[in-house]
Amino acid sequence: MPLFDMKTMETQADQYLFAERLVAALSAAFGFLATLLAAIGLYGVMAYMVARRTREIGIRMALGADRTKVVRMVMREVGWMAAIGMAIGLACAMVLGRFVQSQLFGLAAYDPLTLGLATLTLGAAAIAAGYIPARRATRVDPVEALRYE
Repeated sequence: MPLFDMKTMETQADQYLFAERLVAALSAAFGFLATLLAAIGLYGVMAYMVARRTREIGIRMALGADRTKVVRMVMREVGWMAAIGMAIGLACAMVLGRFVQSQLFGLAAYDPLTLGLATLTLGAAAIAAGYIPARRATRVDPVEALRYE
Protein backbone atom coordinates (compact mmCIF):
# COMPACT_ATOMS: atom_id res chain seq x y z
CA MET A 1 0.00 0.00 0.00
CA PRO A 2 1.31 3.46 -0.82
CA LEU A 3 1.94 5.89 2.05
CA PHE A 4 0.48 9.38 1.84
CA ASP A 5 1.14 12.48 3.87
CA MET A 6 4.02 11.10 5.88
CA LYS A 7 4.95 13.21 8.92
CA THR A 8 7.21 12.88 11.84
CA MET A 9 5.72 12.08 15.21
CA GLU A 10 6.63 15.57 16.46
CA THR A 11 4.78 17.21 13.56
CA GLN A 12 1.71 15.06 14.15
CA ALA A 13 1.72 15.93 17.86
CA ASP A 14 2.07 19.64 17.05
CA GLN A 15 -0.89 19.51 14.65
CA TYR A 16 -2.98 17.52 17.11
CA LEU A 17 -2.30 19.93 19.99
CA PHE A 18 -2.61 23.14 17.95
CA ALA A 19 -6.16 23.89 19.10
CA GLU A 20 -5.32 23.27 22.75
CA ARG A 21 -2.26 25.51 22.54
CA LEU A 22 -4.30 28.22 20.86
CA VAL A 23 -6.92 28.07 23.60
CA ALA A 24 -4.17 28.19 26.24
CA ALA A 25 -2.52 31.20 24.59
CA LEU A 26 -5.85 33.02 24.30
CA SER A 27 -6.66 32.21 27.92
CA ALA A 28 -3.31 33.61 29.02
CA ALA A 29 -3.86 36.76 26.95
CA PHE A 30 -7.34 37.29 28.38
CA GLY A 31 -6.02 36.62 31.87
CA PHE A 32 -3.37 39.30 31.39
CA LEU A 33 -6.01 41.68 30.06
CA ALA A 34 -8.26 40.97 33.04
CA THR A 35 -5.37 41.64 35.44
CA LEU A 36 -4.59 44.89 33.65
CA LEU A 37 -8.23 45.98 33.82
CA ALA A 38 -8.38 45.11 37.52
CA ALA A 39 -5.25 47.19 38.15
CA ILE A 40 -6.69 50.12 36.20
CA GLY A 41 -9.95 49.85 38.14
CA LEU A 42 -8.14 49.77 41.47
CA TYR A 43 -6.05 52.75 40.39
CA GLY A 44 -9.24 54.66 39.55
CA VAL A 45 -10.85 53.84 42.89
CA MET A 46 -7.74 54.82 44.84
CA ALA A 47 -7.24 58.03 42.84
CA TYR A 48 -10.85 58.96 43.53
CA MET A 49 -10.43 58.14 47.23
CA VAL A 50 -7.29 60.27 47.47
CA ALA A 51 -9.03 63.14 45.67
CA ARG A 52 -11.97 62.94 48.07
CA ARG A 53 -9.64 62.92 51.08
CA THR A 54 -7.41 65.76 49.92
CA ARG A 55 -8.51 67.99 52.76
CA GLU A 56 -7.91 65.29 55.38
CA ILE A 57 -4.49 64.44 53.97
CA GLY A 58 -3.58 68.13 53.91
CA ILE A 59 -4.61 68.53 57.56
CA ARG A 60 -2.58 65.46 58.51
CA MET A 61 0.47 66.83 56.74
CA ALA A 62 -0.05 70.27 58.29
CA LEU A 63 -0.13 68.66 61.73
CA GLY A 64 3.17 66.89 61.11
CA ALA A 65 2.47 63.62 59.31
CA ASP A 66 5.42 62.85 57.06
CA ARG A 67 5.16 61.47 53.55
CA THR A 68 5.85 57.86 54.53
CA LYS A 69 2.89 57.86 56.93
CA VAL A 70 0.58 59.19 54.23
CA VAL A 71 1.82 56.58 51.74
CA ARG A 72 1.41 53.88 54.38
CA MET A 73 -2.15 55.06 55.12
CA VAL A 74 -3.18 54.89 51.46
CA MET A 75 -1.36 51.59 50.82
CA ARG A 76 -3.05 50.04 53.86
CA GLU A 77 -6.41 50.67 52.21
CA VAL A 78 -5.11 49.21 48.96
CA GLY A 79 -3.97 46.16 50.88
CA TRP A 80 -7.36 45.68 52.51
CA MET A 81 -9.20 45.96 49.19
CA ALA A 82 -6.77 43.58 47.50
CA ALA A 83 -6.91 41.08 50.37
CA ILE A 84 -10.70 41.00 50.36
CA GLY A 85 -10.77 40.57 46.58
CA MET A 86 -8.15 37.83 46.63
CA ALA A 87 -9.96 35.97 49.44
CA ILE A 88 -13.19 36.01 47.44
CA GLY A 89 -11.31 34.98 44.30
CA LEU A 90 -9.55 32.08 46.02
CA ALA A 91 -12.82 30.86 47.49
CA CYS A 92 -14.45 30.95 44.05
CA ALA A 93 -11.45 29.20 42.50
CA MET A 94 -11.71 26.40 45.05
CA VAL A 95 -15.44 25.94 44.44
CA LEU A 96 -15.29 26.21 40.65
CA GLY A 97 -12.02 24.28 40.29
CA ARG A 98 -13.67 20.89 40.32
CA PHE A 99 -15.90 21.84 37.37
CA VAL A 100 -12.91 22.51 35.10
CA GLN A 101 -10.66 19.77 36.47
CA SER A 102 -11.31 17.55 33.44
CA GLN A 103 -9.86 20.25 31.16
CA LEU A 104 -6.67 20.80 33.15
CA PHE A 105 -3.77 18.81 31.76
CA GLY A 106 -0.98 18.11 34.23
CA LEU A 107 -2.53 20.29 36.96
CA ALA A 108 -4.76 19.55 39.88
CA ALA A 109 -7.82 21.72 40.39
CA TYR A 110 -6.34 22.98 43.66
CA ASP A 111 -2.71 23.37 42.61
CA PRO A 112 -1.12 25.47 45.39
CA LEU A 113 1.69 26.75 43.15
CA THR A 114 -0.73 28.06 40.52
CA LEU A 115 -3.06 29.62 43.09
CA GLY A 116 -0.08 31.14 44.92
CA LEU A 117 1.42 32.63 41.75
CA ALA A 118 -1.96 34.05 40.72
CA THR A 119 -2.39 35.58 44.16
CA LEU A 120 1.11 37.07 44.10
CA THR A 121 0.56 38.48 40.61
CA LEU A 122 -2.69 40.15 41.62
CA GLY A 123 -1.07 41.44 44.81
CA ALA A 124 1.77 42.97 42.81
CA ALA A 125 -0.72 44.56 40.39
CA ALA A 126 -2.66 46.00 43.34
CA ILE A 127 0.49 47.44 44.92
CA ALA A 128 1.54 49.00 41.62
CA ALA A 129 -1.95 50.43 41.05
CA GLY A 130 -2.18 51.87 44.55
CA TYR A 131 1.30 53.31 44.76
CA ILE A 132 0.70 56.04 42.17
CA PRO A 133 -2.25 57.64 44.04
CA ALA A 134 -0.34 57.17 47.31
CA ARG A 135 2.62 59.12 45.93
CA ARG A 136 0.24 61.77 44.60
CA ALA A 137 -1.25 62.12 48.07
CA THR A 138 2.17 63.03 49.46
CA ARG A 139 2.41 65.99 47.10
CA VAL A 140 -0.63 67.69 48.61
CA ASP A 141 0.20 71.20 49.76
CA PRO A 142 -1.37 71.59 53.24
CA VAL A 143 -2.39 75.22 52.63
CA GLU A 144 -4.02 74.42 49.32
CA ALA A 145 -5.70 71.34 50.77
CA LEU A 146 -7.34 73.46 53.47
CA ARG A 147 -8.80 75.67 50.75
CA TYR A 148 -9.97 72.61 48.78
CA GLU A 149 -13.78 72.32 48.43
